[in-house]
Amino acid sequence: MGGKIVFVIQARLGSTRMPAKIIRPFYRGRSIIQLLLEKLKQFAECDIVLATPQDSSNDLLEQIATEAGIGCFRGSENDVLQRFIDAAESINAKRIIRVCSDNPFLNEKAIEQLLEKAENSSADYISFWVNDTPSIKTHFGFWTEYVTLDALKRVGELTSESLYHEHVTNYIYTHPEKFAIEWLPTTTCLEGRKDIRLTCDTPIDFQNTQEIYTELVEEHPHPTIEDIVAYIDSHPQYLQTMKAEIEKNSK
Repeated sequence: MGGKIVFVIQARLGSTRMPAKIIRPFYRGRSIIQLLLEKLKQFAECDIVLATPQDSSNDLLEQIATEAGIGCFRGSENDVLQRFIDAAESINAKRIIRVCSDNPFLNEKAIEQLLEKAENSSADYISFWVNDTPSIKTHFGFWTEYVTLDALKRVGELTSESLYHEHVTNYIYTHPEKFAIEWLPTTTCLEGRKDIRLTCDTPIDFQNTQEIYTELVEEHPHPTIEDIVAYIDSHPQYLQTMKAEIEKNSK
């Protein structure tokens, strides 16, 4: 399937659990959103667009996008599905990799794997399958997901339920009979693991991920998923707080 693949980053500053978490200093003075942009810019064949709500509270994100030399699209606050559709259409992008902005441990190798698969596929949706679950439904925070603009438009036509308009791809993987879906495997070190949380939603998440990232990246500038899991397993105090946050913030 032809056409350039575009990274669309879902981002806003009005998080109820931890406002402005993605622009706070995280590692060596850089924020999570800045670290994500550094990772995504390695994939020079893909354009990057930041999709953020129109509300003025997100003006700083537009400024960050401008300074980074990437596109910024301002759209709906609550209808994130429509925001993605409009963002893609604004730059004539037919194929999208959706990036959540609160995942500092986004894995570059997994992005390479997803891009390689998508380049030779006619699927509507491609992502990773982890412990019998779509990766977007887990707390790991390692992965992105590929989706076509056509599939997103079909979701908008098929349902008006707020759940599916807030969680952009949920309708697709919960209705596999309606879409062409491909799943990629993940590393065996995650089999059965439901105790690791590296997505960053709460102040406790932020503290955990910041400490782990700082310690780990000093030794491994580009840590593998295996590196990260091994580090966490050797520091069990993090697993205790992660389990508590997973219970409080189940997806």
